[in-house]
Amino acid sequence: MRNIQKNIKHLRTLKSFSQERFAEALGWSRSMVGSYEEGRSEPPIDRLIDLSDYFKLPIDILVKNDLTQAKDSSFMQVGNQRLLFPITVNENDEELIDIIPTKASAGYLAGYADPEYIEQLQKIKLPFLPTGTHRAFPIKGDSMLPVKDGSYIVAKFVEDIKDVKDGRTYIVLTKNDGLVYKRVSKHFTGQGLLLSSDNKAYAPFHVQLEDVLELWEFTCCINTQEYDEKELKLSSIMAMFRELQVELEAVQRMS
Repeated sequence: MRNIQKNIKHLRTLKSFSQERFAEALGWSRSMVGSYEEGRSEPPIDRLIDLSDYFKLPIDILVKNDLTQAKDSSFMQVGNQRLLFPITVNENDEELIDIIPTKASAGYLAGYADPEYIEQLQKIKLPFLPTGTHRAFPIKGDSMLPVKDGSYIVAKFVEDIKDVKDGRTYIVLTKNDGLVYKRVSKHFTGQGLLLSSDNKAYAPFHVQLEDVLELWEFTCCINTQEYDEKELKLSSIMAMFRELQVELEAVQRMS
């Protein structure tokens, strides 16, 4: 548990707590806090549970990840817990767009909250985008025509599910279905969301809120239908982004 020592100190610092106040909040002694932060001892499982409950962070996030670069805004609320939300910036402290390649999209479900996974993704800066955190997601299949297979959706991270706008399109990451691009409506009676395809050959389906891991609101579409399939490699996609020699649909798609 090599990360827990610095993580405890960093999380305490985010709260602007002294060791004494932090110990009081957790029901520990100040000497316990000092011992854990200085690496003289490791917290047993009951103390890890205390930390997990207090910060609403899963124990594996506390133990496996180095959180020292994280701010409070680096975490996102999912149900009654928070998950690490890695954000990449350039030398000017400007947020970059992470590009999820087609072949790696299946691994996004396992790596979406893993800083190491996010760090290895290709990145780009598009200055015309509105403020907020964006990622570019590959589209598979024909369920959201006229957006075709192989296109990319650039989407903005939705921090609170209450901000979802009925009838808009979103990239949705769920526990069971992974990444999907759908038109979303709130389904209050079932405490979930109704996900619909624009291609009516596909039936709509419901997801429960506790199964939703991330939501990303459509910002623009990178159309690739004019390119041959063999050209649609990640290097080509990166060139499209950089040169902007594609059609940009920067207006929110509405029905």
